[in-house]
Amino acid sequence: MNNNNLSLIYLDANATTQVLPQAAQAALQAMEHQFGNPSSSHITGLQAKDLMEQTRQKAKQVIGAGNGKLIFTSGATEGIQTAIISALVAARTQLKANNQTGENYYLLYGATEHKAVPESLKHWNHILDINAKVVAIPVDSLGNLDLSFIAQHAAKSLMICTMAVNNETGVFQDLKQLEKTIRQASLSTFWMVDCVQALGKTALNLEHTSIDYAPFSGHKLYAPKGIGFVYIRQNTPFTPFIAGGGQESGLRSGTENLPGMAAFKVIFEQLLQADSSFAPQNTLHQYRQQLADTLQQAFPQIVFNHSFANSVPTTLNFAIKGFSSKEIMDLFDAANIRVSSGSACSSKVTRSFVLDAMGLPAWQSESAIRLSFGPAMTQKQINQACERILFAAKALSQSCMVLDDTNLNDALNHKTPLQGLVQLRSGASCTWIYADAKAKQALIIDPLPELTQRIDTLLQCQQLTVKAILDTHGHADHVSGRTLLGAQHLNDHQCDQLGWPQTPLRLRDNKQQFEYIEVADKWLVKVPTPGHTNDSISLLLCTPLRKHDTLAQNTLFAFCGDTILMNTLGRTNFTNSCSESMYQSIQLLSSLLAPQTLICPSHDYHNEFATHMMAECQRNPLLQQVIQGVVSVDEFVAQKQILDSQLNDNVGSEIICGALQSQCASKLSPITEYNRETLDLALNAAKVKLIDIREPHEYVLQPSMQSCENVPLTRLVQFMQQHQADNKFEWVLVCRSGSRSLAAAQAMQRLGFTHIAHLKGGYALSGTPVKAAVQAA
Repeated sequence: MNNNNLSLIYLDANATTQVLPQAAQAALQAMEHQFGNPSSSHITGLQAKDLMEQTRQKAKQVIGAGNGKLIFTSGATEGIQTAIISALVAARTQLKANNQTGENYYLLYGATEHKAVPESLKHWNHILDINAKVVAIPVDSLGNLDLSFIAQHAAKSLMICTMAVNNETGVFQDLKQLEKTIRQASLSTFWMVDCVQALGKTALNLEHTSIDYAPFSGHKLYAPKGIGFVYIRQNTPFTPFIAGGGQESGLRSGTENLPGMAAFKVIFEQLLQADSSFAPQNTLHQYRQQLADTLQQAFPQIVFNHSFANSVPTTLNFAIKGFSSKEIMDLFDAANIRVSSGSACSSKVTRSFVLDAMGLPAWQSESAIRLSFGPAMTQKQINQACERILFAAKALSQSCMVLDDTNLNDALNHKTPLQGLVQLRSGASCTWIYADAKAKQALIIDPLPELTQRIDTLLQCQQLTVKAILDTHGHADHVSGRTLLGAQHLNDHQCDQLGWPQTPLRLRDNKQQFEYIEVADKWLVKVPTPGHTNDSISLLLCTPLRKHDTLAQNTLFAFCGDTILMNTLGRTNFTNSCSESMYQSIQLLSSLLAPQTLICPSHDYHNEFATHMMAECQRNPLLQQVIQGVVSVDEFVAQKQILDSQLNDNVGSEIICGALQSQCASKLSPITEYNRETLDLALNAAKVKLIDIREPHEYVLQPSMQSCENVPLTRLVQFMQQHQADNKFEWVLVCRSGSRSLAAAQAMQRLGFTHIAHLKGGYALSGTPVKAAVQAA
């Protein structure tokens, strides 16, 4: 199956939808023939006004607005602002009339609410000088709001904001039970319900509720972006968010978006008529079940992050054990399937606050994928999506991320033997695997429990014998995966609490004696480096030392755990930590490592892959002072105490293993960014060489460029070590979107690759023309 011939499978409808063809035609018709200004009194204006009012009436029918107002907006965010301003202005007036202040009152919102709501509450609460307490309503593991919490706080709440349907999980709230809870406690509290994801997915009859405000958005249901509306219950206070020419009866000024309304009218008609382009609820449930069954077949380790019983049928939120959300998104994208990781409005966030609020495990939050579709989905599209998902999962065998049990030996013949260092990650935590393809041996360092299945699969796929499984220290933030992997791959090897064999070999370096073991044609040297923890060790992978050789000359990689991290040092405020010991350990490491020996830590908080002493000394004055001997042990301990005091462990359930210092202003030049045109010119002139950093399974789904070297991002550290001597060569890194290539280029530049560049926008913006240029070259 060639990805160039694959049609797009779009499964990210909760972020936005394509415009329904009939709706697009209606918008075009309005722009061409009903282009009048609804405020004009001539015939063209009256025709435009009539179209707008027809749309309004149909919208009111769809949501059951009754005598409530319906005001067109630019979208849900404006609707949310309108509702919150209206409620808070009225609440402030009431407080002043009663000689009260807002400090003793609450503004409540659901903990899984879209960020537009709490941020707007905080903003207008401050601007209007109300100063009420903005508090999140807890949810249970199913995403249901805590009704007892609401009952306890509603009487002293100026406003309560909830969602009808959650945008990440599709979880819906029982609005009748919610209303009963709120109104038994307070009849005067203003209540807003975000109905953006409810439109077209669940029945609404707002007239028969006490909901005061409800915002909606068009682009979530096949209408264009830039059009939405907000419902205001009859006799509910209202303050215009936009003042001006007095449009919308003075409630919302600004020339109306008539083409958007014309398109929206078509959507409302589809929702109202029996013979519609939209599938009925029972069909949507069948679609979800078919997708869920396919995902379970493709990924046996899958976990769904929500219950199907209390979520709309158009949303699936899941995580796959051992895979990050980024990896699954890249896999699906290479197969031309579009999904997202949580909310599209927070694409830079590494975990889901919604799943965190539900109390789900950190790995599920960090690995969450949202698959969503709209009611215009067809059975043919669902079938295509399921076929494509199975195909994408099968491609993972090319990266040894899954086993093709039906034909394992044949699959091995088509896989590139694993040679050198591989970096696997879960969140900011790193596991390192060194493999020798010829000797069929492997070394595993700091195995993460959530990656044990993936590591086991890799070992089986590559038919590797494990020489050692080691931890650099006893980890406070997770249980090591070493025990489970050891039981599967080490049989009865005798070792200590960190996995170090009890019968090692010994070497001397600079009058010091160290233990080592042999891994294929390399040595792995154990260096005690206490400080972060009392049992901390560093592991130096080196070529065998001949007479007069030193570790500084021969070491390829240094696995220092959390002693030296990128842009910081490991924390030393655990009960089993010691700053004085860390001081001695840093000095020891500086004597054993060359300035540019690559250091591979246990955590990579800034996505920098690896580092070395030279790079760290340029931005970490304390480290440099220790190495140069210009700071005493006592001075180091005092400064280290200050550094550790800056630690912030309030990041989900994760324990931060080093104070994350802010990224200081870089002295490095900006990364050179090529686009389609400039890269074509450079390739034709043979000025640059392309490095494709996607993983092997992505090449299967979307073939790599000809004349392009493939260096998967998981093996970037190995590539950097091999090419340190020719680091001035001009390479251009390429990936799917440009995000991975930029991060990798920045990391390489910091480590001395001065002519590194990347393709901005990646294959997504420059694919076909760049391929043609490479082939021509």
